[in-house]
Amino acid sequence: MYMHPSDYPKQMHVNEILTDNNYMDWSQEIMNFLFAKNKVGFVDGSIKKTDNNSPLYMLWMCCDAMVNGWLTTTMEKEIRTSVKYANSSYKIWNDLKERFGKESAPRAYELKKSLLMTHQDGTIVPVYYIKLRSLWDKMDLVLPIPKCSCEACTCNIGKNTSELKEKEGIYEFLMGLDDQFVVINTQILAMKPMPSLGNVHHLVSEDERQRIISADKKPIFEAAAFKASVSRLDVNQNHRRDNFFSKEKRTEEIENCKHCGKDGHLREGCFKCIGYPDWWPGNRKCQTLL
Repeated sequence: MYMHPSDYPKQMHVNEILTDNNYMDWSQEIMNFLFAKNKVGFVDGSIKKTDNNSPLYMLWMCCDAMVNGWLTTTMEKEIRTSVKYANSSYKIWNDLKERFGKESAPRAYELKKSLLMTHQDGTIVPVYYIKLRSLWDKMDLVLPIPKCSCEACTCNIGKNTSELKEKEGIYEFLMGLDDQFVVINTQILAMKPMPSLGNVHHLVSEDERQRIISADKKPIFEAAAFKASVSRLDVNQNHRRDNFFSKEKRTEEIENCKHCGKDGHLREGCFKCIGYPDWWPGNRKCQTLL
């Protein structure tokens, strides 16, 4: 019954506000909060209300009022109005459990349908597994595993039911995987004995991780091959260009004069057409003068 100075009625921050169809999720979150505050006994009745003359009476009333405030601030307005006259958090909790916490066939049908329609659909394996895990947890709240009530248990009802649910979860998980996991799927189903659900998730995740690593390497090899192909193309183009200019140069070198018929010069530079220069050995003009 210790209250921390920082506690106040509207302190609770939860993801689920109680409505007509989410009691299971809401109650689970509320119980986690109350466990953290060490106040579960006020809602399950284990901490009884003290007598008016007891020195702990006012302390009990203070703690119970605080828990009452935590509960009512996480409800829809209509539900909060229906429980505001309850004189203890224990009565509020029992009233809500009676109204919303009973086994619901429509809710179980809805969850079962969601399980059948949940597939990987291209998402990574951990995300797909988390979706299924959430649905399985909700199913456990709606349809809890039956417990054995005999004194010296020899029937193992709870154990057998739990094992059956785990196998069912393995089949649901494998059925929803994408087609690329057919090989690992077959290998898991062939294992004797069947691995646990956690190990199945680990094996499939490892297979996916190897695929991602292989896919990351492939573009590197393709880029290297493309670069080598481009390099070979550049070499071939340079070789053809060099051959072209070499051929053109050779053509110029062997081209002969159309006037005198000799090689090594063109008609425009033929001395027989334009005249011999003064420095030319054996100048024709000099010979003529002599």
